[in-house]
Amino acid sequence: MPLFDLSLDQLHEYRPDRAEPEDFRFFWDTTLAEARSHPLDLTLADHDLHLPLVEAQDLSFNGFGGQRVRGWLLRPRGLTGDLPAVVHYLGYGQGRGEPLDWLAWPAAGFATIVMDTRGQGARGGTAGATGDQAGSDSPHVEGFLTRGVLDPHDYYYRRVFTDAVRAVEVAHALDGVDRSRVAVHGGSQGGAISLATAALADGVAAAMVDVPFLSHVARAIEVTDTRPYAELLGFVRTHRDRVTQALATISYFDGMTLAAHADVPALFSVALMDPICPPSTVFAAYNHYAGPKEIDVFPYNEHEGGGTHQSARQVRWLRERFA
Repeated sequence: MPLFDLSLDQLHEYRPDRAEPEDFRFFWDTTLAEARSHPLDLTLADHDLHLPLVEAQDLSFNGFGGQRVRGWLLRPRGLTGDLPAVVHYLGYGQGRGEPLDWLAWPAAGFATIVMDTRGQGARGGTAGATGDQAGSDSPHVEGFLTRGVLDPHDYYYRRVFTDAVRAVEVAHALDGVDRSRVAVHGGSQGGAISLATAALADGVAAAMVDVPFLSHVARAIEVTDTRPYAELLGFVRTHRDRVTQALATISYFDGMTLAAHADVPALFSVALMDPICPPSTVFAAYNHYAGPKEIDVFPYNEHEGGGTHQSARQVRWLRERFA
């Protein structure tokens, strides 16, 4: 995939107007207040990894609507004192998989929560363990991007983002975690969730946002027809009279809107040959981000972005923040 979007100089200046709904804050305040009306009801069950240096627990808690959300909690074994923590969110279609899939952050000395994404799993061989009990029978295209897209209260990502905020509250509720040093992290869909959580949750100290999905969506469907954005394209092509309504719903969840409400230190990354999350959509969020920020640019990569090179950079960056 050659370069297909704006030049890097243009990207650094690209700051399109936001279509923020007038009731954006009220919508999210009431959504989260309803979720918090249910007890968190955190449960942990030991999971034997047979590894001498890492311990794991099967985690569950009440997310949106008081519905159970699963995940993993991993910690480095034998460290004393309250640990910094990373809450990790998954890419599109991924499930929480097995604890062995998520050893990097605990190996670096961080308590790590891996939140399962409701209704997803199996992509890349990573099984999910959380269902999605909510939602209406509104028409949608197969996948997740258009589920409930005709009403922000019914939209799939209202539930996911709420689960993610509650996962940060889980981190704050854990013994042995330093509540002042809780970071969020994810790539692609996980990047979108991390960005949303940085904007919506209390007690996030840093955000790592890689090649984020669900940002500047109106442009995304103009410059790419790859999945998952192809799902929304399929919807608006076949529901021609609902285009405005669908995009109005997504404006409550668009990373460009959420970025303007996030003020914690953030490290973004972008790949300039990314056909899945085009670079202009990433920079739209980055350039609207309200807090201290940095962005790492990978000119010759597609959606894999910086890969393990970026992972090593994030460990260094977060250690500096949390020193």
